[in-house]
Amino acid sequence: MSKISTDVIGQTNAKRDSALEADYAALGEQLDRRGINIEKITEKVAAYGVAVPSWGVGTGGTRFARFPGPGEPRDIFDKLQDCGIIHQLTGATPTVSLHIPWDKADPKTLKAKGDEVGLGFDAMNSNTFSDAPGQAHSYKFGSLSHTDAATRRQAIDHNIECIEIGKALGSKALTVWVGDGSNFPGQASFTAQFERYLASMQDVVKALPSDWRIFTEHKMYEPAFYSTVVQDWGTNYMIARELGEQAFCLVDLGHHAPNVNIEMIVARLIQFGKLGGFHFNDSKYGDDDLDTGSIDPYRLFLVFNELVDAEQRGLQGFNPAHMLDQSHNVTDPIESLMQSAMEVQRAYAQALLVDRNALTHHQETNDALMASQTLKSAFRIDVEPILAMARRNKGAAIDPIAAYRQSGYRNAVAAIRPASAGGSGGIV
Repeated sequence: MSKISTDVIGQTNAKRDSALEADYAALGEQLDRRGINIEKITEKVAAYGVAVPSWGVGTGGTRFARFPGPGEPRDIFDKLQDCGIIHQLTGATPTVSLHIPWDKADPKTLKAKGDEVGLGFDAMNSNTFSDAPGQAHSYKFGSLSHTDAATRRQAIDHNIECIEIGKALGSKALTVWVGDGSNFPGQASFTAQFERYLASMQDVVKALPSDWRIFTEHKMYEPAFYSTVVQDWGTNYMIARELGEQAFCLVDLGHHAPNVNIEMIVARLIQFGKLGGFHFNDSKYGDDDLDTGSIDPYRLFLVFNELVDAEQRGLQGFNPAHMLDQSHNVTDPIESLMQSAMEVQRAYAQALLVDRNALTHHQETNDALMASQTLKSAFRIDVEPILAMARRNKGAAIDPIAAYRQSGYRNAVAAIRPASAGGSGGIV
């Protein structure tokens, strides 16, 4: 069952089609009064896509436990199949992002499977935050910033390997996140550790093809709880400046303290040409990796407000990568990823509805109340008919979760894939 029957999608769409037509027409009239053409917004939404993470289709976990669900993917090929289902039903996730060595396999076979399920390949992700079987040197005390030159060389070579695999798959970017840091004061020299990291990353950058980008990702804590080598966006920006024109900052929405103004960080990185892309998720206390938009959908909208502003200003070279990055502990991962992809599309659609001329006027006249209301006016609009129509026009499901449940896909793959053992902590 590599794909869901188009009959299932057709049957679920038929039940909702007339209601969608009515809702879409009503919203079109409402937007027309604002001088907005609903068809143009729908076209933009339909053209938007967000990458899914291969690891996201497995059940996640906490430090304490992991409770696997039925039909969990056994390998990267099962993961690609599940990711293909997400795109088939939503029409919003045309690419998948791989994590090496978790997803390591023959690139030709990976590419063939991607073609089979209708997926391209987004940014490659390296893993030097945990040890792989048979690895010569441990990353317990760091990788790209390790005191031992051989360990650093191993981490550098791993990132270069990820580039080579990505070249064979058609990827154009490498994302590097390291868990390097320290757990105790005095454990490491902040300066020497950072110098080693920069030197290692410079070696990785030298291996980049000319049409590739490298994304560095910051995180304020975990697994190093006293200090982290790439701990915030300021350090990340310095790294991108040091590494040159192909280096950019990746913003994970969960890698910030609860009160940090993420949309302002996005604006700063756009302003200085160093915004590489996003890992979309949501959080309450830290890097919770919750479903996108599940806690603070308004913040997600505010981030997209900055992105649409830059898009409409026509900034040269503005092309941020968009990817989901979540841990699904109590839900069906496929359902969560579908819902999250639609939430990202929702934020994009809402941001497209902002009256930019009015917003600029209120900002320039220091009318704080009306500036705020201009944003809220767009956020309050129910754009669901736009999202649903975009899906229907692409042959996807008007209600992807309903179609998924009616298809019986989860039960079908559970009958084929052996049950996964639970009990241990950690992520997939």
